[in-house]
Amino acid sequence: MDRPEGDIWIFGYGSLMWRPNFPFTEAAPALLRGYHRSLCIYSTEYRGTWERPGLVLGLDRGGSCRGQAMKVADKDADEVIAYLHERELVNRVYVAKWLPVALSKGGVRAYAFVADRGHEKFVSRLSEAEIVKLILQGRGKMGTCLDYVQNLVHHLDELSIADGPLHRLVRQAEEAEV
Repeated sequence: MDRPEGDIWIFGYGSLMWRPNFPFTEAAPALLRGYHRSLCIYSTEYRGTWERPGLVLGLDRGGSCRGQAMKVADKDADEVIAYLHERELVNRVYVAKWLPVALSKGGVRAYAFVADRGHEKFVSRLSEAEIVKLILQGRGKMGTCLDYVQNLVHHLDELSIADGPLHRLVRQAEEAEV
């Protein structure tokens, strides 16, 4: 996929916001319209197994998503994109896209990873009860799905990003776990 000339922007909506592991020159709150943050990807390795999957984040169609945009210098852009492909496209459950995002100083096109709705690990239309069940059952080589979602909400809170549905799911999972 061709990248724009010059410096580029990367849109983070999950761990890329607090653990980017790439050089950037600027970070700014960003709003992506047309997609929302969702627990819509079965995790069968890191936060679950094939027998007892957990869920991890993806950007799914509809709504909007508050996140963070990170500006990458032109000299680092190709290397950062290669790193992100290695990190995010391992299972091909995400599709990389250049999308318009709004910053306080205007709009930019940012590189983002959206859920591939045709992938076997993509899941939608789950009830909150079904999501909570998957959060509670998921345990993989990186830990539990509950730890993952609690950590996600903690970091969103630190960045002052409100995500009511995720907060509600964490509360329900914590109450059901007791």
